Amino acid sequence: MKISSAVSQPDGTLTHTVASPFQLGETKIHVLLPNEFGTEDELSVMYILPVEPHDGEQCGDPLTEVRKHDLHNRHRLIFVKPTFSHPPWYADHPTDPAIRQETYFLTLVVPFIDQTYCTPGKIPRRLLVGFSKSGWGAFSLILRHPQMFARAAAFDAPLAWQSPNRYGMAEVFETQANLDKYSVPELLEPSAAKLGSEARLGLYGYGEFRGHHQFLHYRLLHFDIPHDYADGPKREHRWDSGWLPGAVDFLSRQL
Repeated sequence: MKISSAVSQPDGTLTHTVASPFQLGETKIHVLLPNEFGTEDELSVMYILPVEPHDGEQCGDPLTEVRKHDLHNRHRLIFVKPTFSHPPWYADHPTDPAIRQETYFLTLVVPFIDQTYCTPGKIPRRLLVGFSKSGWGAFSLILRHPQMFARAAAFDAPLAWQSPNRYGMAEVFETQANLDKYSVPELLEPSAAKLGSEARLGLYGYGEFRGHHQFLHYRLLHFDIPHDYADGPKREHRWDSGWLPGAVDFLSRQL
């Protein structure tokens, strides 16, 4: 594995280029720091999970939305956007070593950010936010690894989808058995006790997947899992449709 030194971009983002056996070709890690930043500051890290492979912006750019609302300064957060070589579902392919998205994120991206940008010797408070595919990813990651992440929030995500037959799922999951390991509805009951008594999951509105959010809300109630829920307003299925500031408000509250 090889991660380059940071390259400053005109918009203030720092970009690292990554070569890893877990992804096909080069990927990137984009970092947006608060204006007043020191490595001794104990800041939380917000992983803003992409929907598209590489640096695709068909659904908008989440870091542009963060800068627009000054979220990194308002909340004193480190924002991190990793990129992926295939449609990101935040799962490991069962046979292809170059599609190990969960492994890449957990064993390379997260430790690198901890070591490079966070207070030495301290484990940062890690937060996850996404929509569509990456909303699924945020929930799947925290349910599978509740000890690593403090909170997760999703907007307009197909959270109830349980068959690898749409949205590029087959390219990553390949089999039903593999998808079942990452399925958000399937993970709720075994994760309920591990999440504790505080609301660590947030559902923030819909565009195309209202039924999925409603279904998950009722399943969370069924398993007595505390969560924050907003059924609307309906918004465009994009990063820049107005939902992100509210999600970050929830995520940045102290537990």
